[in-house]
Amino acid sequence: MNKNIVGAVLTLVVVAGCGKSDPPVGAGAASAPVSAASGAGAPVSVASVRAEKRDYDVQLEATGTVTPLNSVDVKPQVASVVTKVHIREGQFVKAGEPLFTLDARADEANVSKAQAQLQKDLASLADAQRQLTRSQELFAQNFISQGAVDTNQALVDSQKAVVAADRAAIEAARVGLSFSRIVAPSAGRAGAIGIFPGSSVQPGGAPLVTITQLDPIAVSFNLPQRNLDDALQALRSGGGSVNAVLPEGRGKLTGKLQFVDNSVDASSGTVKVKAVFDNKDQQLWPGAFVNVRLAVQTLKDAIVVPQAAIVQGLRGKVVFVVEPGNTAGVRPVEVVTAAGTEAVVTGVRAGERVVTDGRQNLRPGVAVIERAAEAAGGTGRRGASAPIEGGAVAAKAPAASGGLP
Repeated sequence: MNKNIVGAVLTLVVVAGCGKSDPPVGAGAASAPVSAASGAGAPVSVASVRAEKRDYDVQLEATGTVTPLNSVDVKPQVASVVTKVHIREGQFVKAGEPLFTLDARADEANVSKAQAQLQKDLASLADAQRQLTRSQELFAQNFISQGAVDTNQALVDSQKAVVAADRAAIEAARVGLSFSRIVAPSAGRAGAIGIFPGSSVQPGGAPLVTITQLDPIAVSFNLPQRNLDDALQALRSGGGSVNAVLPEGRGKLTGKLQFVDNSVDASSGTVKVKAVFDNKDQQLWPGAFVNVRLAVQTLKDAIVVPQAAIVQGLRGKVVFVVEPGNTAGVRPVEVVTAAGTEAVVTGVRAGERVVTDGRQNLRPGVAVIERAAEAAGGTGRRGASAPIEGGAVAAKAPAASGGLP
């Protein structure tokens, strides 16, 4: 019994000794990089772009609705029947171009009747004037009294008034006749046409057609109350520059600010603004939504970096930069303005290489090795990568706690 116990103890001692002297295969290979990374400080792979110094337009962004400057519902002014339609749906028309012709026979008869009455009254006026002339000659020869002459004069004056009334009646009849010829009140594109020759129309009925002006065209959008002064300043300076960005990457149009409303909407805290754009290619269509960017200020010689490079640290915003010795440096920054993928900051010099990818593994003084910005997912817009030393990219080192200032 004692021999068995002693044998077991000796076996355990031998196995333990073998474990210390001969490690398992692969154990040393797995621990070597960790030891090297923790002791030697392996370079961190990063991507960077250079901070740019250029003029930067401060823009306000909003969602706008395309609205026509002029849209007219064409309706008849008299009850009648359509005899001819001169246009097609979707046709572009000029101001004064004929659109519809209505049955004008009754109005033509009224004009003829008024003209005939005028001829009758003109003949009566001519007779009254002859009577006045004759009475004046007889009065000069003392054959009639002054009262007879005055009576004839009153008759002439009365007949002149009747003739004037006849001429006014003719003009009124011609106005009614003109209603039978409906023309375009302004230039634009014709909408849907729901009537045909023989259709009966009424002044209070549905529009015969809608004429909408497409060039130029407006975009209406709302700005927060805090940006009211910026919009008014842009309006006073001639309208500023307003960009309408078309959806699905179909480009953008540049116009000018034309209108700022005279009150702020109390329910939303916004003010209505309108900009005008040339629309010869009809890229803007009434009712469509577009993204609007209003340039309210230009910052001269601003330092521009990607927004992706800005890190929120314990003491504020910072960016990591690649120092001349290929080590990581940190720069406290203040964001002046930001829009899209870019930000204007202070605290960085023009030309410094700002880290856009891999910054989560950085701390000041850590060695870095750069890779192409495209390989990092295209985070840099025009980033110039430094040459890679040694022809290899080292593995990322674990992030150290307290790396951000």
